[in-house]
Amino acid sequence: MDAHTIRQKFLDYFAAHDHRVVRSASLVPQGDPTLYFVNAGMVQFKDVFTGEETRSYRRATSSQKCLRVSGKHNDLESVGRTSRHHTFFEMLGNFSFGDYFKQDAIRYGWEFLTDTMGLDGDRLVGTVFEGNDELPADDEAHAIWSKEIGLPEERIIRLGVEDNFWSMGDTGPCGPCSELHYLQGADLPCPEETCLGVACECDRWVEVWNLVFMQYNRGADGILTPLAATGVDTGMGLERLAAVSQGVLSTFDTDLLQPIIQRVAELASVKYGDDLDTDTSLRVVADHARATAFCIADGVFPEKGRREYVLRRIMRRAIRHGKLLGFDQPFFHEAAARVVQEMGAAFPELQERAQLIDALTRAEEESFRRTLGRGIRKLEKAVAKASADGAAALEPAFVGDLYATDGFPIDLTRLMAEENDLTVDEAAAHQWVVKTHGASDTRVGDAAVDAVYKALLERLGPSKFSGYDRVWRRSEVRAMVMDGAEVPGAGVDQQVDLVMAATPMYGRAGGQVGDTGELTWDGGRADVIDTLKLGGALIVHRAVIREGRLIAGQAVKVAVDPARRQQIMLNHSATHLLHHALRTILGEHVAQKGSEVAPGYLRFDFSHFRAMTTEEVRAVEAHVNDEIRRDAESRTEIKSFEEAKSSGAMALFGEKYADEVRVVHIGEASMELCGGTHVERAGEIGLFKIVSEEALAMGVRRVVAVTGAEAVTRIQDEEARLKAAAAALKCTPEQVAERVAKLQGQLKEQDRQVAELRRKLATGGGATNLQEKVQERDGIKFLISRVDAADPRTLRDAGDTLRNWLKSGVIVLAGEHKGKAALLVMVTKDLTDRFHAGKLMGKLAAALEGRGGGRPDMAQGGGPRVDLLDQVLEGFFDLI
Repeated sequence: MDAHTIRQKFLDYFAAHDHRVVRSASLVPQGDPTLYFVNAGMVQFKDVFTGEETRSYRRATSSQKCLRVSGKHNDLESVGRTSRHHTFFEMLGNFSFGDYFKQDAIRYGWEFLTDTMGLDGDRLVGTVFEGNDELPADDEAHAIWSKEIGLPEERIIRLGVEDNFWSMGDTGPCGPCSELHYLQGADLPCPEETCLGVACECDRWVEVWNLVFMQYNRGADGILTPLAATGVDTGMGLERLAAVSQGVLSTFDTDLLQPIIQRVAELASVKYGDDLDTDTSLRVVADHARATAFCIADGVFPEKGRREYVLRRIMRRAIRHGKLLGFDQPFFHEAAARVVQEMGAAFPELQERAQLIDALTRAEEESFRRTLGRGIRKLEKAVAKASADGAAALEPAFVGDLYATDGFPIDLTRLMAEENDLTVDEAAAHQWVVKTHGASDTRVGDAAVDAVYKALLERLGPSKFSGYDRVWRRSEVRAMVMDGAEVPGAGVDQQVDLVMAATPMYGRAGGQVGDTGELTWDGGRADVIDTLKLGGALIVHRAVIREGRLIAGQAVKVAVDPARRQQIMLNHSATHLLHHALRTILGEHVAQKGSEVAPGYLRFDFSHFRAMTTEEVRAVEAHVNDEIRRDAESRTEIKSFEEAKSSGAMALFGEKYADEVRVVHIGEASMELCGGTHVERAGEIGLFKIVSEEALAMGVRRVVAVTGAEAVTRIQDEEARLKAAAAALKCTPEQVAERVAKLQGQLKEQDRQVAELRRKLATGGGATNLQEKVQERDGIKFLISRVDAADPRTLRDAGDTLRNWLKSGVIVLAGEHKGKAALLVMVTKDLTDRFHAGKLMGKLAAALEGRGGGRPDMAQGGGPRVDLLDQVLEGFFDLI
């Protein structure tokens, strides 16, 4: 049975048992601060299990895309070396939220595997939690397997916490689990003297189903507390079930991975199955191509920080294995394209972003191939030296510097070092990077919603927004929060968060900033300084009491600042038109990566791989302004998510959408899923003007633009500045560019002349005047001189000149620059095995109470003690 059929049969089976089929969430967790990526099917239901969120259904089923490459569940290093480990995989799951529990979960699992899938029940074994000092054994599950399913006692295995107690991470919902293992063959080889059975890592048994019984929540203190309502989280890897169904021992031999493996093998002119090392590399590339394609489709691009760096590691590991396969040119985009071809029907986001996936994989591989070449050369020298010295490890400083200066991943250095019987202390290398280059942002996920607001959402339900066609209404204060706790009231000058029965104020969401405005009631008034949307559904008004006292239950008039709202609507509608224009002018690979719609400007981040040309910027502006002049009507409609997507509506990267969505049309040009506020007709925008276009990250550009009166003001200000520049240059505005170019040429020539004069000053006017300053010790020439021109560039230029003249020797130049001592040390190449310029500089700078360092052949530095400069130079030989 092919994998796509298995997936559909699973969903259909549970749909027939009253489960809501829920589409896969993005790989990027929404509002979960504990995860980089979704690593299990239950992640999107985490708050439902803890009772902090409710759904309209109590049973659900899904095929969730997952990534396990960081934190507790990190399978990266095992990928390619084993038959079943993956970074990306699909988790088939069925869930119960306070509905059925162990009995039905076990029955469903057994019935699906034996009846629907047709697996031999005699080849299945169940496991249950054996208990420990903290928790009792799961005798209930044991009894169900024995009495209701009919498994004999010898086929019900009790295992410990490591195997049969499941938790998503260090905190969150957890509970005992019961697994089903399938016997692939009792005669298969096992590396152990005595096979451990289902607990063994050999291929005789394979775990196909894990039934997690959610009974507890683990807090940040590690303490387990019972959940208010028990639940079921059942997970089964599609790849493993496909392997069992298709009669293969390795998930890499299923129809999910083989088409990708065969495509890479074809490109590399190798054959899968002929060589163990080649097979490992082919498996790594195929697995990592799936992870890469799905990450990019969900808006994660390879970069330096946070989850983006995780993706970069995955990609670079695959590219290195491609090099081992013999690829000298970019190939990884071909593997990713095969992923799109194979899985695009089940996951349409792959097809929608196929161009983006192709372009980003090409760009990253081209970049890394340059890095890889430089890094490998440096690494080979370091390995050779370490081996010659009899060292067992590479120095953390070298490993860290290779990463910091050449972008060579530390984990990749470790792998390559291990191939040469050397070790790498990754933690020490990372510490070196942090110490010498500053700490990096290692936070995980986005800010979590405070518990008090989750409780309010649970009690009060989603907030009702009524501001699409009105800017004021009467309402009632349903809850008040200060300092993370509910309060009954607040007085003058106190800031308080308010939840209303209904509100015309828009809470910050989808890039649009929150509304501001005013609340009034009998005897009182408050300024709303921001409006937030928390937990995806609770609208919170952040207000400061100006007059009177406000209490929970008070009837109030809620009024939006209309002028500010109007500016926001102009910019939001213009953002939609901008998105459409960028896709029209630059190509359909353009997809929104983020935005901010504020009163004074709009900011739009989008996927693109090079700077926009002046002509492209003008074309995009013209396209948007053409739509504005057409004065097309804006209209909205409510559709199911699937219906909206199939009709061509654009969705945002990583945004969490409900089953029903709001579709905003602006004329015939733009159609997007959006909950924001918009103009009634495009003509209200008036004028659109791009202010800036710049790189934000690899493959991501940012446009800032203004509209309406702000655009007119911006153009007028630019015209005024141009006229002022023309007056200063004594020319017309049309001649400014030509006049500036001419002046730049004159300045460049003057700079060249000044630099030449400074160099002559620093070198003492030439070789003749320097001969008397050269000292010779033990056959080595030393030129030590204090110079008048000592800015860093002049010192370097002078040093280069003197080194060429001296041919062989050590040069030390020093002088005063901006009130501090400046130093340069240069060592000719033939002497770097005896003298290290960086180490010499460290000694000299320390004597001046400063710092410095550099390469073996050149270093710069200095210190505040100019008064000690002559003394330090005179004592140079004693110093070394």
